[in-house]
Amino acid sequence: MTTALTPLHTALHLAADGVPVLPLRRGKLPFGNCPACVQNACGGRPNMKTPGPCVCPRPCHGWAAATTDPHVLTSTPWATAWRHAATVAYHPGGAGVTVVDLDDPAAVQWARATLPMTRTVTTTRGEHWIYQGTMPSSNAVRPGVDIKCLMAYARWLTPGSGATAALPDAVRALAVKPTAPSAPRRLAVPLRGREGECRHRTPAYLDRGITMAEQRITEARSAIHATVYRTFLAVLSTHGRCGCLTDAHVARLFTAAQAKGESPRHCTDAWTNARTALGM
Repeated sequence: MTTALTPLHTALHLAADGVPVLPLRRGKLPFGNCPACVQNACGGRPNMKTPGPCVCPRPCHGWAAATTDPHVLTSTPWATAWRHAATVAYHPGGAGVTVVDLDDPAAVQWARATLPMTRTVTTTRGEHWIYQGTMPSSNAVRPGVDIKCLMAYARWLTPGSGATAALPDAVRALAVKPTAPSAPRRLAVPLRGREGECRHRTPAYLDRGITMAEQRITEARSAIHATVYRTFLAVLSTHGRCGCLTDAHVARLFTAAQAKGESPRHCTDAWTNARTALGM
């Protein structure tokens, strides 16, 4: 007779394979913050951008508590949580994968007709399609479809079946909010420089610089806020004083940043701060 694994045993097996895990209570919810960390009194981590146990250390802060450290998973502060855990969750982004959560039969049918086949896990109401690669998480990208990756958790159910495919552009595109066609919106901060001699002998020089900046933002895997700011600073220091930088160029940078999860306000703030730092 096979004995079912407890949530802790399952978590330890997953952690040994490099999958960051955390306990879930009934209702598929993480355990609440401990008294020392309630309402982030402990300070948490800036924007909760990086996984890892809190300094308390307990299974606090939801997805960010996910860990692969067996000493943390079996520590006294976690013992009560495991005794009351209903199941195990994992941090997909920390494991290097993206979960397309298909919540009903209609969503599953859509995925089978639209997305490349990949490793599939059967859920209570639908399926999880798991791809190799990471991206920002996003809920309700279409009816019955959520994307769980960075700054999110997913329930561990089974290893699933099928080979894991590379994360396709079709999934990445789901998280990009479409913009209605309209006249270009003016940004809240001036874009053009007012002084300096133009060093752009050809338009290709500027376009290459913008393309490299987009790539730098897109390839960032952590510290997104800082990466966006430093990239904006670099673009402005090179191209911001001669008057060649246009709304279209900056819109490309903002689009790349928003695809990584930055809000329009964060983009504008980063742009303004970069200009201020350069005295522009």
